[in-house]
Amino acid sequence: MPDTSHDTNPTHEELPFAGLRVLDISQGIAGPYCAHILWQQGAEIVKVEPPAGDWGRKVGVVHGDTSALSIAYNAGKRSICLDATTDVGKELLLDLALQADVVVQNFRPQVAERLGVGHAALAAQRPELVYVSISGYGPDGPYADYPASDSVMQADTGLMFANRGVDGTPRRIGMLLADAATGLYAAQACAAALCRRYRTGRGSHVELNLFDACCALQANNLLEYAIAGPAAAGPVSAPNGVYATRDGSVTLLALNDAQFAKLCHALDRVDWLDDPRFGGNASRMEHAALLNQQVARIIATRSTAEWQERLSGHDVLHAPVRSYADVLQHPQASHRHTFQTIEQPGLGPLPFAGIPAAGMRRPAGPAPDNGEHTVQLLQEAGFTSQVIDQWLRQGVVRQAARPGTAGAK
Repeated sequence: MPDTSHDTNPTHEELPFAGLRVLDISQGIAGPYCAHILWQQGAEIVKVEPPAGDWGRKVGVVHGDTSALSIAYNAGKRSICLDATTDVGKELLLDLALQADVVVQNFRPQVAERLGVGHAALAAQRPELVYVSISGYGPDGPYADYPASDSVMQADTGLMFANRGVDGTPRRIGMLLADAATGLYAAQACAAALCRRYRTGRGSHVELNLFDACCALQANNLLEYAIAGPAAAGPVSAPNGVYATRDGSVTLLALNDAQFAKLCHALDRVDWLDDPRFGGNASRMEHAALLNQQVARIIATRSTAEWQERLSGHDVLHAPVRSYADVLQHPQASHRHTFQTIEQPGLGPLPFAGIPAAGMRRPAGPAPDNGEHTVQLLQEAGFTSQVIDQWLRQGVVRQAARPGTAGAK
């Protein structure tokens, strides 16, 4: 029978942010991910999109008007489409913001102010508001107006330098790390601001930027550099690397003498323990090329499964190098219910890795179409059907086409 001990589904009322109203006027990744994390923990998120939609809908793997990116960072939200370039749309955006407990935006500096929903304008009317601003480099300084993206930040904050190859060539990390990390930091800072509000009744302006977030993410690396100067690219111990098996590959390493001894026993090379070239990590690093070559020759003689069993038996640090297909079938993922299922219209069931605090998240929900909930949300905000119909005719707001209909209203 499948293990269900980790399948914890708290009721909505038990979630930490149940009842919290969040207006998400951000686009892309960092802001939407911040708001999405709050959604997972119980908040109700109103996602505001322009007629052209969140630009994240057209990036990466795209299916129609939806992308993997837009699903990952907007799942579960409700979407309203409005044109804030019109006077009426701008007034409507302000009305929605004044009904929220939290506003999340990631425009360039001064854009929110031009739209009438800057922090100062909103806080003057709602001092208890928690307002989250995310930018590339912050609201001021010589780089404040520079365009920013994940790749730009990976280059400009040293992430590519940290990921350089053994030949010293900087390499981009193969995921949207700068954006995602900033979204995580933003969600944590927002939660801290809400905690303070619950204690004092005062709101906050939570300001974050991708540059500072990426630097914070590399605090240890930057300290190591400040203490010891530039370090050579590559592993800091030997043996340490990825080695080909008969049918795949494994990564294995020994960080100290005790771990090296375990590895020697697992590889049936206890003679290495008496070899002065391998006596201590400093010596092993001096002879890393030879040691890695010999380890590679041994690992190539057996299958990945055989090595998993043998290395595990000797408590050696190791893992098979898994593809995403393998990760989705990982035995521990099945045991821990790591992946939820999103039933995304037009795409069917999709695997989704929610926040890892399983007991504090709700079941995954699909990402909305642009304007899917426009009429519903305007009605909930207190606007009459006559006013809503007028705005729909004027193009101030748009309602996404419902299943079985053509076009959008």
